[in-house]
Amino acid sequence: MSPQRQILPYFFQLSELCSNNVAEYQALIIGLQMAINMEITALEVYGDSKLIINQLLTEYEVRKDDLVPYFRLATQLLQKFEAVTLEHVPRKENQMADALTNLASSMTLGKDEATDVPVCQRWVIPLVNEMSLDDTNAISVLPVDAEEWRQPLIDYLEHGKLLDDLRRRSEIRRRAPRFLYYKGTLYRRSFE
Repeated sequence: MSPQRQILPYFFQLSELCSNNVAEYQALIIGLQMAINMEITALEVYGDSKLIINQLLTEYEVRKDDLVPYFRLATQLLQKFEAVTLEHVPRKENQMADALTNLASSMTLGKDEATDVPVCQRWVIPLVNEMSLDDTNAISVLPVDAEEWRQPLIDYLEHGKLLDDLRRRSEIRRRAPRFLYYKGTLYRRSFE
């Protein structure tokens, strides 16, 4: 919403299932990226997720590993604004969010009227790995132990390579669907 109270509707759809907290972070990140692209310098963010607002205000610690990349990206994006305020608005008091959520079904337009609502299908997590928001380059080198439990999984996910030991082969095949190897990092899939 602009300072003149003009509402800029934007709809996006996540292409994969995720937790409510991940969806909230993704919505925030997309909104921040839009504000940066519009060259907005001062921003007021109202969110109904107490967890995420308080994590960004550093009142809460980010304890779930799957939220850390989103927290980091959101924090980097927030630093691009001259002035930012973050405020938690409980869901029951957030009529504007409810109205926007139900915009498609509640909008009444005349026969000859039309409105444009940009639609986007995206998933923010690849941006965390692809995007470098600062000018520093960091390289982290860790020696890999040949007996490290992750290496056979990485070899299988990246190259389809399996060990000679039949018991370990079946174990790797059984465990592999629970992991994702993306851009040099092994991620564990979770129910969230």
